[in-house]
Amino acid sequence: MQQWFQRFVRRAGDMIDAEAPAEGPPPRRLRPFVFWALKGGWTVIWLGVAISVLAGITEVASMWLLGLVVDAVAAPANAVVPVGWLIAAAVGLLLVARPLLFGGLALTQAVMIGPNILKLVLARLYRWTIDQPVSFFDNDFAGRVAQKKMQAARSLTEIVVETVNAVTFGLATVMATAVLLGGISGWLLGVLALWLVAYAGFLKLMLPTVRARSAKRAEAQAMVTGQVVDTISNIKTVKLFAGGAQEDRMALGAMSDLRDKTLHYGEAQTAFRLGLIFIAGLLPILMVGAAIALRAGGVSPGDIAAVGAVTIRLAQMTGWISFTLMVIYSHLGEVEDGMNTLSVPHTLTDASDAAELVVPAAEIRFDDVTFTYGGESGGVEGIDLTIAPGEKLAIVGASGAGKSTLLALLLRLYDSEGGVVRIDGQDVSGVTQESLRRKIGMVTQETAMFNRSAMDNIRYGRPEASDAEVIAAARAAEAHEFIGALRDHRGRKGYAAHLGERGVKLSGGQRQRIALARAILKDAPILVLDEATSALDSEVEAAIQEALGRVMQGKTVLAIAHRLSTISSMDRIIVLDGGRIVEEGTHDTLLENGGLYARYWERQSGGFLGSDGLPEAAE
Repeated sequence: MQQWFQRFVRRAGDMIDAEAPAEGPPPRRLRPFVFWALKGGWTVIWLGVAISVLAGITEVASMWLLGLVVDAVAAPANAVVPVGWLIAAAVGLLLVARPLLFGGLALTQAVMIGPNILKLVLARLYRWTIDQPVSFFDNDFAGRVAQKKMQAARSLTEIVVETVNAVTFGLATVMATAVLLGGISGWLLGVLALWLVAYAGFLKLMLPTVRARSAKRAEAQAMVTGQVVDTISNIKTVKLFAGGAQEDRMALGAMSDLRDKTLHYGEAQTAFRLGLIFIAGLLPILMVGAAIALRAGGVSPGDIAAVGAVTIRLAQMTGWISFTLMVIYSHLGEVEDGMNTLSVPHTLTDASDAAELVVPAAEIRFDDVTFTYGGESGGVEGIDLTIAPGEKLAIVGASGAGKSTLLALLLRLYDSEGGVVRIDGQDVSGVTQESLRRKIGMVTQETAMFNRSAMDNIRYGRPEASDAEVIAAARAAEAHEFIGALRDHRGRKGYAAHLGERGVKLSGGQRQRIALARAILKDAPILVLDEATSALDSEVEAAIQEALGRVMQGKTVLAIAHRLSTISSMDRIIVLDGGRIVEEGTHDTLLENGGLYARYWERQSGGFLGSDGLPEAAE
């Protein structure tokens, strides 16, 4: 029996496809946004509504049955009382119908709706957000964005569950009560209608205030989360610069704002509940008083008992339902707040006819390319550059000269403001972003690590790779030895050890070797190296340079380096200054020309180029 019940519950829990993709972008208005988020779940939601309606009707039917029992008890001794019928009705209603309906209501809420709607909405918001361009994340706190997604999904789930559980149940109870009262006396129905008008007017007055203040509280909560996550993400910097007091002030400032917004919300909540309890208390007084006054008009003792029972129950339920409505309006405010942050249209999208990038040769061309970050600062201007298949190109320049911008345009992290970037003749803006980035392997100075195992971090370059292929890539990147010695706080060792958030458990050189292994495993036809060996000591760098030499065979390579000795053997070097190409040639040719590159070389003495192109620190 238990196994059958478990199978039944699990099958019921699968009635919503919680991974169904959304249709189009999320709307920026609340009602369309809700329908966008819940599409695919409506069949189960309406099933829950139907069960809730029937359960609400049984509440009033129980009170009606109570009235019949009172009339039967008050009947003269010689009267014929249908005791058998009353007993059968009570058994059917109280021991069969109500348990099945309320059990079904619990099943729809806790199994069919709650878990699935949460996942459905969260997955859709996650997919939409993750496809935003990098500029979207540059302009916000990571913690705040994550909080908004969870907040909107959780609140929308609560709205659906509480609407099915309380609002629909309450409306069905009110309608059934109206039928019961109308059957006793039209005057009673009129009194109920007047009370409902007063009740609805109170809700209309208070609920918008609750919703607005809830939205402000939600925004303050997200700011606290964003501030705390930002501090924790940079905790080493906080410690090194003794910034604890400064971070404390900033966090307390955000928390004080949250406290103020929460107090403001609490004021509205208190006023709402105070008025609500008063209005709810009026209902049984008015209805029972009216029923007693109508006794001469044929209202029986059983009718009075039924009226009293059903109106007391309705008054109690009114408090529950109204509090639920307040919670729903609070959640609506949070959904609206999350929607305003997350439903921002994508500014960098694939063309409707975008094709997969095909790279038979890996020639790269920049045709009169300009990008200046909206005219603010930095970027590149009028870049004309062709990189032949298999050519190894080094890019040199002072900080802010446009080196990283050039690579970002190749990867289409931004769309150029003028000109075209092509790979094997294909405009990168006309192919899918995923296919473009699958064809480019990249190692950056700021290596990105996930708080996952070393194996998973390397395999990110090619998810289908075998363990043996991952280990071979780690060996080629001179990472196998230190990975074997890893151990995390849960006792996982070697390739199974987790690296901590952003790889904090590794040294800079170790992180860079993991990133190199990832790029080696990816084996893309185009390889981009952005200060790929900057965090390595000289001995390890020599070994890595040898490994990179093998990896670069047959690939088109773009390499940025401040340390000029690491790129002196490249096929060609271009020098950027102020966003333009001012020199190009081989290492020897550029030295002979005696230009900017030659000055960098003479002054550097193995050091690094600073913001002005002068050496920073010699090794």
